[in-house]
Amino acid sequence: MTERVSQRNPWLVLAGFLGVVAVVAVVAGLAATSAKDVYARLEQPSWAAPASWFGPVWTVLYVTIAVSGWLYWRTDGETRGFAAYGIGLLANLLWTPLFFEGGAAKAALVDIVVLDVVVVVTIVLFARRSKPAAALLVPYLAWILYATALNTAIVALN
Repeated sequence: MTERVSQRNPWLVLAGFLGVVAVVAVVAGLAATSAKDVYARLEQPSWAAPASWFGPVWTVLYVTIAVSGWLYWRTDGETRGFAAYGIGLLANLLWTPLFFEGGAAKAALVDIVVLDVVVVVTIVLFARRSKPAAALLVPYLAWILYATALNTAIVALN
């Protein structure tokens, strides 16, 4: 692992990563204004998490996603890693409006499966340069795999 030697202030770059991920979080939050009501109306499996868990879990995950990108940047990360990271943020951004506002649980399922694959690819690419950057994405992967199973169950039950 090589540390990035840059003219950019690394703390400002971290703030940039946090800002970009915050935009994803805010857009998802705006698209989830009716999420609790929609979620409550859906037939769910017995193992579905309570709606109250999603906000705190996502808050922690969004911070780790931003820090992961920053750690990768600090190693002079290659373009493919950043491309996968960006595609993952876009897929993440699309899921909430598809599922909650669009009422398109099947389209959201396709989106989250794409997100699962992209996050795995991102972890592999990040691990080549920064094990900590890759490791920070593992809880995110675990959560979206759970969300994929939940999305799948909701599609089947509704």
